[in-house]
Amino acid sequence: MPNRLSRTLAFAVIAALAGAGVLPAAAGPLPALKISENKRFIVTADGQPFFWLGDTAWELFHRLNREEAERYLRNRAERRFTVIQAVVLAELDGLGDPNPYGHVPLRKDDPTQPIEEYFAHVDWIVAKANELGLYVGMLPTWGDKWNKKWGVGPEIFTTDNAQRYGEWLGARYKGANIIWLLGGDRPVESDAQRDIIRAMARGVRAGDGGAHLMTLHPPGGNGSSTWFHDDQWLDFNMRQNGHVPEFTGRYEETRADYERTPVKPVLDGEPIYEDHPVSFDAKKLGHSISGDVRRPLYWNLFTGAFGHTYGHHSVWQMWTPERKPINNPLMPWFEAIDQPGAAQMQHGRALMESRPFLTRIPDQEVIAPNPIPTSVPGAGRYRFVSTRDTEGTYAMVYAAASRPFAVRMNAITGGKVKAWWFNPRSGEATAIGTFANTGERTFTPPDKGEMLDWVLVLDDESKGYPPPGTRK
Repeated sequence: MPNRLSRTLAFAVIAALAGAGVLPAAAGPLPALKISENKRFIVTADGQPFFWLGDTAWELFHRLNREEAERYLRNRAERRFTVIQAVVLAELDGLGDPNPYGHVPLRKDDPTQPIEEYFAHVDWIVAKANELGLYVGMLPTWGDKWNKKWGVGPEIFTTDNAQRYGEWLGARYKGANIIWLLGGDRPVESDAQRDIIRAMARGVRAGDGGAHLMTLHPPGGNGSSTWFHDDQWLDFNMRQNGHVPEFTGRYEETRADYERTPVKPVLDGEPIYEDHPVSFDAKKLGHSISGDVRRPLYWNLFTGAFGHTYGHHSVWQMWTPERKPINNPLMPWFEAIDQPGAAQMQHGRALMESRPFLTRIPDQEVIAPNPIPTSVPGAGRYRFVSTRDTEGTYAMVYAAASRPFAVRMNAITGGKVKAWWFNPRSGEATAIGTFANTGERTFTPPDKGEMLDWVLVLDDESKGYPPPGTRK
């Protein structure tokens, strides 16, 4: 296997290039990540909470040149994303269609013969992302390279070359700030395919010495837990709740993974994208809007997820009018990065980070059901969900529609409860008042009857918490 760069020193070489003015100088290393002691969250090496706010940039390494990649990464850093999910051997003819510099990743489609020039470009993008404070959720390959379900193949992996490729890749990026995402949107349909994934995981672990967390990106409507929950290499579960806007039957599955044993953190790594054909049926249902991507953010967070991934239909494929479109994107990627849903994701992050983070649990009992439960807590795209911390110092209710709802005030342990409205569209918080922590109390969102979402935040007044969404 080629070894034109020392794999353990690859990022030291990149740092040297930065010092020589070839690449921009790094702002400083990002902290290593690990699983929290309670097995529910990701934290930094010193135990500080890490909020995963991801973006699906699957074709980033394959389709963007360095100037374009930097433009994209800076945009996401400004919007307070923390993880960029991208694929090394890309879905859209990633083996045969060269990157912007004319390079393909492998000689003769052989995973044991990587081409240095292609991976030098991947190196540059990873280093730039890290410099901007972004971790890279790196998929070694898209799924059709080991399971020809759809997309452009061919199938190239065996257990032997998957392990060798994984070890080479793991060693190359040992010093980078990445999270490994195996799989790639394909079902695991046989023991042979399961063995290929496990072989790649062994290889990556051997190569990076266990320096990075690892999970699997599953196909739509599934989670990594379906096939690998008990595997030790799977540090946390990733779901793809998929491109539907309904809670029932999809986003409720986040809670199911949360309740699995052994306990592992859970994350939705691919919900419905902004401007995506709803349920893949644009003729009947149209294209999604920002409200459709906000709802899964709070549905997932309030039912047990430790973070969330956003996506835009033009951005994942880095579409421009010169390229063949996949499922009718509405605008080029460089316009899509400024769509409202992308900017609104940071408000969810700010909300979670403004209250105790590592003690947060899902608790639907905060909401007092309406006599007509299809109204509250509701179903479909109007589902209400709730969360609190284990000590009862705060609770939150996500109201997906502006209809009155009642809460059980004793969810808060302090004698006085300070209530707030938090606006998921703007990140603004408005104080409602202070109430006793007894009985049930009905709250009516500011835009009664509208298809606008709100978050009710209840605090133990004695804790003196800042307004919801206040950044530290």
